[in-house]
Amino acid sequence: MFRLEPRSKASLFWQVATPVLAVIATMIMGGILFAALGFDPVAAIRTIFWDPLFGPAASYSRPQLLVKAGPLILIACGLALGFRAGIWNIGAEGQYIIGAICGAAVALAAYPADAFWIFPAMIAAGALGGWAWGMIPALLRNWFGASEILVSLMLVYVAQKIAAWMAFGPMKNPEGYGFPGSRNLQQYEAASNPELIAGTGLHWGVIAAGIALAVTWFVMSRHVLGFHIRTAGAAPRAARFAGVRPERLVALCLGVSGALAGLAGLFEVAGPAGQITESFGSGYGFTAIIVAFLGRLHPLGILLAGLLMALTYIGGELAQLTLQLPAASVQVFQGMLLFFLLGFDVLTRYRVRRRRA
Repeated sequence: MFRLEPRSKASLFWQVATPVLAVIATMIMGGILFAALGFDPVAAIRTIFWDPLFGPAASYSRPQLLVKAGPLILIACGLALGFRAGIWNIGAEGQYIIGAICGAAVALAAYPADAFWIFPAMIAAGALGGWAWGMIPALLRNWFGASEILVSLMLVYVAQKIAAWMAFGPMKNPEGYGFPGSRNLQQYEAASNPELIAGTGLHWGVIAAGIALAVTWFVMSRHVLGFHIRTAGAAPRAARFAGVRPERLVALCLGVSGALAGLAGLFEVAGPAGQITESFGSGYGFTAIIVAFLGRLHPLGILLAGLLMALTYIGGELAQLTLQLPAASVQVFQGMLLFFLLGFDVLTRYRVRRRRA
C-alpha cells in the first residue's frame, strides 16, 4: 500500500517535470483512444505533433501556429494573474465573445469610412467590452459573496446568445443575401487585422500577446502588485495584514483578465474569423485555462504551452482532414492534457511513500 506524504515545500523538480509528464501521458492515452476508435495511433500522433511543422502542408500550417497561439497566450496571461491570487475566472470565453462584438460594433458603425482612428477605437472597445463582462462576477462576488466561478461560467452562455442575436439581428449584413452574420471585416481595410509580414502569421494580436507576456512577467516578479497577488493566493489572512484589499484585488484581476480576453476576441474578429456569427466562440477562453496551468502560471511557461496547444489545434484539424479523425476525439485529446496535469501536479506538494504493514 502507498500513501501521500505532504512536502515541507513544493518541489521545484516536479513543478518542471509534471507538464512534460502530462504531455507524454496524453500522447500515450491519446494513442490508445485513437486505436480504440479504429485509427492508426502512430499516424494520428504524428499528424497532430509532427506534420504541422515538418509535413507536406507545413508551409501553410507553420504560420497558423502564431495565429492560433496569439489569443490563447493573451487570454492565459490575464487568467494567470487571477489564478495566482486564488480568483477563478472560468468565463474568459464569454469575455472573448463580448470583446469581439464591441470591437466589431465600432467598425460596423463607422462603415464605410476610411479613417486611421477606426482600428484603435475597435481595440479600445474590445478591451472595454471584455473588462465590463469580467466586472460582473467581480462585483457580484464583492457585493453579495457570489462565486465568481459559477457567475463567470454562466455568463459564457449569455454571451453566446448575444452573439447569435447580433448575427441574426442588429449586426446582420444587409448585403449578405439573408444569411446570418456581420460584414466581413477582413474586406473592410480600415477595420481589418491583416498579416503584418507575409507568410509568418504575425498580426497585431500576436504582438499584443507578446506585450502581455512581458507585462505579466514584470508585474509578477518586479512589482509590488505581484507580491500582493502571490500573497493573496498563498495566505489570504497574511495578505490582509500586508495591506492587501481583497475586494480591489478581485476587481483588478477579473477586470484585467476580461480586458485581455476581449482584446483576443477583437483581434480574432478583425482578422482570422472576420465576422460575428452565431457560433463565433471558438473555445479559446476555455483552452486558455489549460494553457495557464500547463505553463505553471508563468509567462515563459504560458508562451510554450500556448504554442503547444496551438500545435494540437492545427494538428487536430489536419488529422480530421487527412485521417478522418472525429472532431470530438481531438477535443478529448486536448482535455486529457489538463486532467493529467492536475493528476501529476499532486507530486509537487506530496511525495509517495510505501505504507508499512
